[in-house]
Amino acid sequence: MTSNPSATPKLFFDKGTIRIEDSKLVSIPGTKFDDRNKALRSYGLNYSEIIEYLKKSDLDFVDNVPDFIPSPVFQMNDLELRDYQKQAIHNWEKSSMRGCIILPTGAGKTAIGIKAIQKVNASALVVVPTIDLMEQWANNISKYLSIDNNQNSQNISIGKLGGGEDNLQAITVATYDSAYLRASTIGNQFKLIIFDEVHHLPAPGYRSIAEQFIAPYRLGLTATIEREDELHELIPYLTGGVVFRLGSQELSAQKHLAEYTIDRIQVNLTPEEQTEYEVNHTKFLTNLRQLGFRVPSMYNLKRLIMMSNKNKIAREAMLARNKANEIALNSKAKIDELQKILQQNKKIKTIIFTQNNKMVYTLSNKFLIPNITYRTIKEERRNVLEGFKSGRYNVVVTSRVLDEGVDVPDAELGIIMSGTGSGRELIQRLGRILRPKHDGRKARLVELVSKHTRETNTSAKRITALKKNSEMDSDFSSSSYGN
Repeated sequence: MTSNPSATPKLFFDKGTIRIEDSKLVSIPGTKFDDRNKALRSYGLNYSEIIEYLKKSDLDFVDNVPDFIPSPVFQMNDLELRDYQKQAIHNWEKSSMRGCIILPTGAGKTAIGIKAIQKVNASALVVVPTIDLMEQWANNISKYLSIDNNQNSQNISIGKLGGGEDNLQAITVATYDSAYLRASTIGNQFKLIIFDEVHHLPAPGYRSIAEQFIAPYRLGLTATIEREDELHELIPYLTGGVVFRLGSQELSAQKHLAEYTIDRIQVNLTPEEQTEYEVNHTKFLTNLRQLGFRVPSMYNLKRLIMMSNKNKIAREAMLARNKANEIALNSKAKIDELQKILQQNKKIKTIIFTQNNKMVYTLSNKFLIPNITYRTIKEERRNVLEGFKSGRYNVVVTSRVLDEGVDVPDAELGIIMSGTGSGRELIQRLGRILRPKHDGRKARLVELVSKHTRETNTSAKRITALKKNSEMDSDFSSSSYGN
């Protein structure tokens, strides 16, 4: 490695990248030569590594990259962390304030994020998947952090990006979509970046948020980091690896979450439903074989969807599959069984989960219970959730909209009318009923599954994924926390 003493490298932030001019260095780790402007270039993500290399090489350089928003000194207000939360923060600090923390819903990930902001005590951006979460984070930060002003506390002004908001402050909360759109211009203004529900980050598009920000300190928070497409393997590169992981079983044993049971109730389709299911399922499999697909795998399903626009056999296969699924997921026997469960648990706060909005509206109308879907306007959603919290409503029915990103009041019983084979979905739904009960009662999650349909395989798949996730939680906690 050689350098020309007369040429001092100059570093600039340029649309989410680091541009290094006037450098006679043959190369710098993490950079590539950009022939367009005769400069070295790298992702903003590599900023800390580049600076460390230049310093260790004892090279003079001019750093014009950071433009961090000036930050006051933050202090905590009445937020006492539990032992496992303190351990999580400790592990993160030991990992150079980079990495991911995995905790179930209701275990206080937001509190950990707020503590991380106070620890770094510099400009911080929190990235969240929904506008609801943006509001929740902003409210919690305002509640538990204040400005230390000569022993007098002062309220913090929280910036927001998303949902019509466009306001940068020393602490800003943004949706993933807004952060993606603004990363190339604000990527050098924050020292800490927190990715809530970090499993979203590796998705194509969103991963560029992490790549364009220079933030040396990074924290990922989630209940379920693994993705079925294996893209979670990118997360260590984007934020740092897992530094702390604790599951619902361990936290239930410590009384931080409610203990729980998961029951599967299998129901029979009516003779008419069973006949119609078999006709459509057979049609689906027959058409698959005609197309040369041996098994109905996820990969083949994606190929089938792509073909269905132009291929009649593929299109008929998709229609038959969808009809068979609709029969299995929305069977009359399930509704009858649900009615029995609701009658037996009239005074129990209950959330009913479905896979689609059609069933939500069917159940809402039949049992006269409030519903929440993606179509529910903000004010109505707030009214339903407040009514559920106060006890005005004991039952709420919802599709996937409450699986993630909404602060749901305590519930004791969850009923899954239908769902996917995703372990993440099951963990998120389970998390909705795990807040500790005042009398120590166990929470209960009930699956309603149609016999002799592919739904039995779907149920088994998500239960297996839940067990695998619990094993990973236990393996991590036994090696790094309290043992």
